[in-house]
Amino acid sequence: MNTQEYFSIAFYNVENLFDAEHTDFTLDEDFTPEGKLEWNSERYQLKLDRIAKVIAGIGAEEGANPPVFMGLAEVENDKVLLDLINQKELSEYNYDFVHYESPDERGVDVAFLYRKDFFELIYTDVYPLMIYDQGQARDYTRDILLICGNLFGEKIYVIVNHWPSRSNGKSFTENKRMSGAKKVKEIINQIYNETNDAAILVIGDFNDSPKNQSIKQMVIQNNLINPMLEMQKKGLGSLIHLGKWHLFDQIMFTKNVLNREKFTYEFAQIFNPEFLIEKNGRSKGGPLRTYHGSRYIGGYSDHFPVYAVFKKK
Repeated sequence: MNTQEYFSIAFYNVENLFDAEHTDFTLDEDFTPEGKLEWNSERYQLKLDRIAKVIAGIGAEEGANPPVFMGLAEVENDKVLLDLINQKELSEYNYDFVHYESPDERGVDVAFLYRKDFFELIYTDVYPLMIYDQGQARDYTRDILLICGNLFGEKIYVIVNHWPSRSNGKSFTENKRMSGAKKVKEIINQIYNETNDAAILVIGDFNDSPKNQSIKQMVIQNNLINPMLEMQKKGLGSLIHLGKWHLFDQIMFTKNVLNREKFTYEFAQIFNPEFLIEKNGRSKGGPLRTYHGSRYIGGYSDHFPVYAVFKKK
C-alpha cells in the first residue's frame, strides 16, 4: 500500500502505565519501588519504550502507521503521556494528548493521542459513569471521554471508553457495563443535538465482547457498525484469560464514517505481531504482558491493540 493513501486509527489498553511515584488518594502503592510489584524507574522506562514501539508499528503492514489518533486505557496521569509521546519511536510524529483525571480508585484513566499534523482538536469533554454496588455505595470508575475534532478537515466525534471490569464475575458486574452503554447513548444523543449528521466513533476496552448484551444494545440503539463481531465469530480476541479469548477492545462507528468526503473505511484488525505474543505458559499465544500476577515479565500489555485502516480520497 502507498503510505500517502492510507491512515489508521487505534485503541490500546496499555496495562497499568504508572510512573514510579505514589500519588495521594489513589491505590497506586504497588507501582512504587517499595510496593509489592517493585515498580521502579528502569521498569517504567522499559514500559514506555515498549508501548511506543507498539504504537509506532500499528498499521505498518498496510503502510498506514502510526495512527493519526488513538484511545488509550490504564494511563495514570499527564506525566506518563508526555513521557510516552517523547519516546524516540514517537517523538518525530508530533503527537499531543487529551487526558482528564477521573475518580477511578486505582488512579487509571482513558486518554486520547493525536497527531497535530492531521487532527485538529475542536473541543473535549468528560462524562462520569455513576454506578453503584449492591450496597448502594458508589463504584468509582473511569470517566468516558468525548473528543470533537477535524480529521483531514472533516469534523468527527470520538468517544473513548474503559468500562467496569468483570473482577467480581461477569454476571455480577453486567449491570455496570449496561450503564456504560446507556451513558454512551446519552452522549451520542447530545452530539446529534449539536450535529444531526455527525460522524461518530465509539472506541475502548468495554470488558464485554461484541456478542455480550451491553455491546449488542449499544450497537442497535445507536445504529453502529461493529467490525469486531466478525472477528469474534472467527474465535479471535484482544486478550486471553484462562485459555479463553475475549474481544473487549473494539472500534465501532456510525454508518456515515464508512464513506466521507476525504476518506473511506477499509477494514479493522487486531495488532498482534510476533514480538507481542507470549511464547510460553498458560497464556501462550496471548499478549506478552508486563506482569503475571506479581511476577514481573517485562512485556508490553495484557491486551493487543485494535485498529482501523482508512483510505484517503
